[in-house]
Amino acid sequence: MDTAGSAKQVAEDGDPEVGALASELAGSIYGLETLAENIEDNQHNTTRFLVMSPEPQRPTGEDLMTTFVFQVRNIPAALYKAMGGFATNGVNMVKLESYMVDGNFTATQFYADIEGHPGDPAVDRALEELGYFTTHLDILGVYPMAGFRKSV
Repeated sequence: MDTAGSAKQVAEDGDPEVGALASELAGSIYGLETLAENIEDNQHNTTRFLVMSPEPQRPTGEDLMTTFVFQVRNIPAALYKAMGGFATNGVNMVKLESYMVDGNFTATQFYADIEGHPGDPAVDRALEELGYFTTHLDILGVYPMAGFRKSV
């Protein structure tokens, strides 16, 4: 569920002890009272939204990004080994976040953004090498790089 959907759900349920994190606009649309504003812990926090499609859509052109999630095998230095393919193939990883799976310390899922896309030889080699050290890999999307990334 998205943030606006959570505001709608809170409004429909009518329980005064339940709240939602949502935009001021969503609260206004669904007749909710704003209890707190600007609750982020860092001013530079951003929220990312995915646009999903029933059929894969591959953008064309240069300056593309790829976002994926993966789980490393539970072996010593698995993450280090998994990242090696990106370094040796010159693929720039611009984001890497980790999440415990089901509260289990032996299962970690990673969320990553890289410059490039499947079909680029370097990206294909890096993803192939990543596969040796993972139990799960899902590509979430390929999309045009934001303009601010090109200026750096």
